[in-house]
Amino acid sequence: MRIFVASGIFHPESGGPATYLYRLLPAVQARGHDVRVLAFGDPSGGDYPYPVTRIPRRSLPLRMADYARAARRELASADLVFVNSLGLPLIGYGRVPRVLKVVGDLAWERSVNKGWIPATEDIDVFQTRRYDPRVEAVKRMRAREVQRMDRIIVPSEYLRRMVIGWGAPPERVQVIYNALEPDARAAVLSQEEARADLGLGPGPLLLAPARLTAWKGIDHLIRAVAQIPDVRLLVAGDGPEEAHLRDLAAAEGLADRVTLPGRVPRERLARLFRAADYTVLYSGYEGLSHTLLESLLAGTPVIASDKGGNPEVVRHGVNGLLVPYVDPAALVKTIRAALAGETRARLSAHAGEGLRRFRWETLVDQTVAALEVTAQGAKERR
Repeated sequence: MRIFVASGIFHPESGGPATYLYRLLPAVQARGHDVRVLAFGDPSGGDYPYPVTRIPRRSLPLRMADYARAARRELASADLVFVNSLGLPLIGYGRVPRVLKVVGDLAWERSVNKGWIPATEDIDVFQTRRYDPRVEAVKRMRAREVQRMDRIIVPSEYLRRMVIGWGAPPERVQVIYNALEPDARAAVLSQEEARADLGLGPGPLLLAPARLTAWKGIDHLIRAVAQIPDVRLLVAGDGPEEAHLRDLAAAEGLADRVTLPGRVPRERLARLFRAADYTVLYSGYEGLSHTLLESLLAGTPVIASDKGGNPEVVRHGVNGLLVPYVDPAALVKTIRAALAGETRARLSAHAGEGLRRFRWETLVDQTVAALEVTAQGAKERR
């Protein structure tokens, strides 16, 4: 089967879709399928066992037109198109069967980024509240797009409910959980060895790997740490809120307890997961977090908001703790409880429980099967 993979981003760029496709596509090839990728990016980058076409990011109308022309050529010979970004200019699908992976609400993200709605607007409220015409237009656009698909893959039951709410037929929306492989190099280190390796001293340490956007809740986390003596917080990531968060940490008198080193290389991040007492993800939205999976696979328990797909990963009181969002007092109380007595040791001992659903081999098997079944079903209907 000839599979045309359409994406907004691709390796070596950072981001979930880029990493996901980079790891998945060799496995799809190994099952005997031909793969071709189209994405935005620097045309000179990368050496892959399949063709990758990159559309330069010049002005928006021009790059969208370039993408549409390149996509039309690929669609002409494809048996199936695997779409990994909403809003791509894929014109002339014809009778080519379509599989879409949805990992978030493009309408909500675009509305936040454009300043059409507050950065703190709750994504669940966004689904049903009415907004100005610009916002309603992008909501209708993403609804029409998912309704045209033959199959939609989502990484959580939470997102399945959301996409069905956009008007997608329930029988076409399939949950295939995100998955990761444990980092064998990091797993052999004890917590003490990881800290020594990274030059981190003793004492309670919270790790918050995140893209620094308003909905990641890092500001709530900094204010919580300000109320708990001796706790250190390491925020691994960059983003538009970075300067604001540095200023907030300074204003709270936490210059010696809150560290924002910017984006951290993956190899170092794997060791940070081992070094931390907890990974904290107090965000207002998560489809299904790779961060939580990485932490638990490293043996480190988590503290997470009760939003989005987090409760599908975190078993409260077993491998981590869930906190209501937004509830700053509850966050402070939970961190204190997490660091008291034997709580960390007990949760760490069960960090790996329930993770079989998130095995990489399972993701590959289910995804390849979904692509094959969709293509075969379209062929039988002709």
